[in-house]
Amino acid sequence: MDAAAPIDAAPSGAPNGTAPHDALPAADHPVMRDVRDDGASHDRTSSDAGRHSAPPPTAVPPEPAGVADWVRGEQAVGVPEAEPVARTRREGRASFLTQVSVEEPAEHGFRGWLTRLGLPVGPSEAERAERADERDVSQHWPGPRTISIVNGKGGAGKTPSSVLLSAVFAQFGGAGVVAWDNNQTRGTLGWRTEKGPHDATLLDLLPRADHLLGPSAQAADLARYVHHQTRDRYDVLRSKPMAMANEQRIGQADVDAIHAVLSKYYRLIIIDSGNDESDPMWQRMIDHTDQLVIATTTRDDHAEAGALLLEGLAERDGRSAYLAQQAVAVVSQADQKAPAEEVRKVAAGYETIAREVVTVPFDPGMVDGHLRYGALRPATRRAWLAAGAAVARGL
Repeated sequence: MDAAAPIDAAPSGAPNGTAPHDALPAADHPVMRDVRDDGASHDRTSSDAGRHSAPPPTAVPPEPAGVADWVRGEQAVGVPEAEPVARTRREGRASFLTQVSVEEPAEHGFRGWLTRLGLPVGPSEAERAERADERDVSQHWPGPRTISIVNGKGGAGKTPSSVLLSAVFAQFGGAGVVAWDNNQTRGTLGWRTEKGPHDATLLDLLPRADHLLGPSAQAADLARYVHHQTRDRYDVLRSKPMAMANEQRIGQADVDAIHAVLSKYYRLIIIDSGNDESDPMWQRMIDHTDQLVIATTTRDDHAEAGALLLEGLAERDGRSAYLAQQAVAVVSQADQKAPAEEVRKVAAGYETIAREVVTVPFDPGMVDGHLRYGALRPATRRAWLAAGAAVARGL
């Protein structure tokens, strides 16, 4: 991915003829797959017939029809070509390499209990769906992918979404995931995650970008600037929330440099964005994005801000419009007392403007302090796995 410029949206043979009499035999010419010449024939005559008065040679028993032509590599009348015959035989034979996928027995619930007793039974539909989501988030794509978490309102759930999606992709898909706090105004991603053995932020990484992009740099060099999450197995590139915005102003060229470094060392970059959609830092983030995630709670102002953001992106340019159309909405129940009808109402509203919508139930483990996937309730973990799978299907 070219970090210096916006990324644009992406997504024979002739039939056989009749050979002249002086051409090479048919076997010396390539045959295009699935092209047949059923009417071709070649009558052989002697150009010397009648020129000499020598007696005819001793008669020999005639060969069966078509044998001489097969020997000479030519096609006889009524004899099929060798290549289609071989292909037919190959297609009709069962491959010795064919393997039947065997479904693993159930692991959860009553069915899992039976399996542990030595009576293996198949998984339930719910367990099958969970396994399918795990497969989706476990994929490795060719080249790095960038996921941006956005909403124009603070407190809409962008940081929890960034943290927990990073954890899901790292735990099920393996290493190579980084969460990046792309925020001019006191981003809190560093406050909600573990701190490494240093205080480095993206401001410390920027002066070393050229070295980290050079041939002598090693992956371990990046440990000086990112904070590894020991339980959830992803890294965090912090901003510096203790500094004023004017002390850590990040421009578009800086976003390009950071993204280039992270693209070299990670397969997935998950960006926790700020609230100012007009900021050049925010705008440039969109140019590098492969999948957009709208984070919102059930509050009306959060939901409305996310919808307005998608409408604004639809008018920005063609690529941004595509990102908005393919966005995934994550609706979190931030208020424990919020009725289920509110969650369904917000989700239904986003179903008309987003590719997929996932709802996340209230969980006290998401309210304050460090966020860890393993500290959440089972239903909440399952919801974040579903959110990760929805995101993965767009990469």
